[in-house]
Amino acid sequence: MNISKTDGNITTPLGFKAIGIHSGVKNKRKDLGLIVSDKPAAAAAVYTLNAIQAAPLRLTKESVAKNGLIQAVIANSGNANACTGPQGEEDALSMQRSVASLLGVQEDLVAVASTGVIGVPMPMDIITPGIDKLVPAAGKDAAKAFSEAILTTDTFAKTTCYEATIGDKKITLAGISKGSGMINPNMATMLGFITTDAAIEPEFLQLALSSAVDKTFNCITVDGDTSTNDMVLVMANGLAGNEGLTPEHKDWPVFIKLIGLVCEDLAKLIARDGEGATKLIEVDVKGAASDKEAVQVAKSVVGSSLVKTAVYGTDANWGRIIAAIGYSGASVNPDTIDTAIGPFQMLKDSQPLVFSEEEAKAYLENDSILITIDLKNGEGSGKAWGCDLTYDYVRINASYRS
Repeated sequence: MNISKTDGNITTPLGFKAIGIHSGVKNKRKDLGLIVSDKPAAAAAVYTLNAIQAAPLRLTKESVAKNGLIQAVIANSGNANACTGPQGEEDALSMQRSVASLLGVQEDLVAVASTGVIGVPMPMDIITPGIDKLVPAAGKDAAKAFSEAILTTDTFAKTTCYEATIGDKKITLAGISKGSGMINPNMATMLGFITTDAAIEPEFLQLALSSAVDKTFNCITVDGDTSTNDMVLVMANGLAGNEGLTPEHKDWPVFIKLIGLVCEDLAKLIARDGEGATKLIEVDVKGAASDKEAVQVAKSVVGSSLVKTAVYGTDANWGRIIAAIGYSGASVNPDTIDTAIGPFQMLKDSQPLVFSEEEAKAYLENDSILITIDLKNGEGSGKAWGCDLTYDYVRINASYRS
């Protein structure tokens, strides 16, 4: 498909700029960021399934739904502006208005995103003057500054970038995200922003994003908690000059692959950076009754606290894997299941095999662990990603507000 990964960033697609600063919401680290497109961009988004949704998320949902266009995203960390009542609604609107005034654009072309502590009023006396100091620019430093401004308990920024040829035009698609804890399938306490210079209408962009998210962000878990502020937003400004993409376009599969790769990279980086995590766990399931049930099994295994602690403790305890398969709710034949941890097959047709505990333990010392499962119950396949569960997860979350 002529797709290549590059060292680009969210300002690499034509017509995008970004910036991040320390405004004072947090003590020292950057906490306020902005992404801007030179022109209104087709927009699509997916949101948390938590019934309790933060004010900025609801405002952004309204803006995207109005005409499918977004030109700027203002994001802050350190305060979620969730469960803050009518004042929270007004504060989200105030952030939107301030950015619109700063850039000279329509208010409903500004998306608002917040992440941090729930239930604390937004410090607008800090946020508003902070917005006035934002000077977006193109380049690696500006993109890095934005990536740092949206972090909470993350230990590193999460970015990726791909390019491909569509028609005779080079298309670039880049992404950036944050997320470390309160991460559960069907979105999580995560924010993701994707920029592209591809030309595509909002309805088709939504189709592509929703499909990619189902197979990536919705297949990660750290701790089983789903947050109030989760959002993935993509902006496509069309400056690459390609013929508009539709499902009938001959290069539609290229775009689907591009957005899928970006979302998968970001999802795996979030799973790897789970609070206190030391290892990324990937569960690869085949032989399920359907793709949906394969993902269901994969999520069950990677989300099992007992599997996660066994991986942390380098204990090749396949019993915890088979138990998680059994309670996944998927249709399985209890007599035909194969499982393996890395290169070590542990079960064949649900019967234990002899393997070297010592060698399996050594494999589990790696920072990326693969668990493979063959249900032998159909043609469905799917994956999910997570991390180990460590003492540090408790330490971090026991003192989150302090």
